Amino acid sequence: MSRLQLHDLQLARGGQTILEHLDGRFQDGAITALIGANGAGKSTLIAAIMGMLAPVAGRVACQVPKERRAWLPQQLALDLGFPMSVEELIMTGTWPSHGALKGYGADHYRRGREIMARLGISDLAHRQLGELSGGQRQRALIGRTLMQEAELLLLDEPFANVDIETVDVLMEVLRDMARDGATIIVVLHDLEQLSRLTDDVLLLAGGHGRWSSPEALLDHQAGVVPRAPRLPLSFPEAPHAGTA
Repeated sequence: MSRLQLHDLQLARGGQTILEHLDGRFQDGAITALIGANGAGKSTLIAAIMGMLAPVAGRVACQVPKERRAWLPQQLALDLGFPMSVEELIMTGTWPSHGALKGYGADHYRRGREIMARLGISDLAHRQLGELSGGQRQRALIGRTLMQEAELLLLDEPFANVDIETVDVLMEVLRDMARDGATIIVVLHDLEQLSRLTDDVLLLAGGHGRWSSPEALLDHQAGVVPRAPRLPLSFPEAPHAGTA
């Protein structure tokens, strides 16, 4: 099953075509790595999936309700000067379905405490975001998506500048979300993370997309950079759009 499909998609920014003839489907209950060099169109595709960019041609067919779609950008996009605690950030995950102007009920706070405990950040509930380490902030951001009960989750390099323990915790949480049926798309540049986490790969290059398995990509990478599992991925040229 797939609640997110791309049909002969063409996307442009500033009058310039970025991606074209992109087809395929993201499987429910699976984690897909979105990879490509800088400028390959990863952010453009994410904007189209989230409904923030209209296609020039083709379409994004998404059956996940908008209130269950979540986008986790890089931490650099987070305003650390804004006065918000960890608990307050996590509770904002209720806004898409509950509304931003309504108060929280006892059930909301109970779920928020359960999520913080699951992520190992209960002791940080009243700490300001600007006081946290990169790993602590990333756990809080993931907590917000859990509070939202996201069924479609897009993440941009979620493991960048975080500690190894946090990487392990977040990978476990993402796998749990996938097992519960969520569709997860994660931008990655690290070979080891791709091998540990993902089920499918969508490679963007030269304005087109190619679908692959992690195993096939790892086999290619082994021929490019033997015995270097922690080096960034290299990007083979992608032919015209493949199929899922």
